[in-house]
Amino acid sequence: MRKGNANQQPRLPSLDLLKGFEAAARLLSFTRAGEELYLSQSAVSRQIQELEDQLGLSLFERRHRALALTEAGQTLYAAASQALATMRAVTDRLRAGRGRQTLAVTTTQSFASLWLIPRLAGFTRKHPELDVRISAETRVLDLERDGLDLAIRHGPAAMVGPHVLRLFGERVFPVCSPKLMNDPKKPMREPADLRHQVLLQYDDPDGRHPWLHWKTWLEVERLTDLRPAGSLTFSGYEQIIPAAIAGHGVALGRSPLVREALAAGELVAPFKRSADPARGYFAVVSKNSASRPEVAAFVAWLKEEAKKEPR
Repeated sequence: MRKGNANQQPRLPSLDLLKGFEAAARLLSFTRAGEELYLSQSAVSRQIQELEDQLGLSLFERRHRALALTEAGQTLYAAASQALATMRAVTDRLRAGRGRQTLAVTTTQSFASLWLIPRLAGFTRKHPELDVRISAETRVLDLERDGLDLAIRHGPAAMVGPHVLRLFGERVFPVCSPKLMNDPKKPMREPADLRHQVLLQYDDPDGRHPWLHWKTWLEVERLTDLRPAGSLTFSGYEQIIPAAIAGHGVALGRSPLVREALAAGELVAPFKRSADPARGYFAVVSKNSASRPEVAAFVAWLKEEAKKEPR
């Protein structure tokens, strides 16, 4: 009888598999994950399949033109994203020690996926000497304690301070796919017509984000008694917009985060009216990094990009 098997450590998934899974889980898209990792959609799909085979369970629910994390997938995503963030931070510090400059930025997952990352290549082309590390978190990180240079945060208009720059405000309004809007069987001419539609909801059991609730928007429109044809609920806002583009229902669009999709014709705004929740997006610079020229360059780039947003 061989000894030692009882103490044998289980084989961990490879770093490439975890990177592919983390990107696919964050973006809820094998295609977009592949674009981020410079892989094909099929390569990412094979990575996920291999990871699921190694674990012996499903990580994603594969729906028509949409992905959703299973309970096991959500658990692994929380661990994988934290582990990869730690590895990136250590790698950045090692690179910085040999002279390469690193810029560490934190923001929400929705802002990173829908606004920052699609534009980031414009900054890195101008500053190839910089390594930009994006930490997408739902929780608010402490810049000094966590070794971060800058945060892009969403908050009330009264959010001010010596190291805070207001980028732009936010407006909230319904958006949907053109196909859904042009359906002659379910016309959308006025907000009351939403009773014929499926509404894409943001899961917020604690009520911390009331401006993202359909209930709040309908109250502003004096449609408190409106009952939609159905609803789909998502744990993250970055999941709602791809679902709206795919035609699964009507979402509440946030002005800076859906502008590109509107300009590309992937989404349309069926009604002219919108709600202004008196909130905005702010760049917050760490006190430890305020004098760094690369941080100043990133803030200047953010200002230029912010000017392109409708006022």
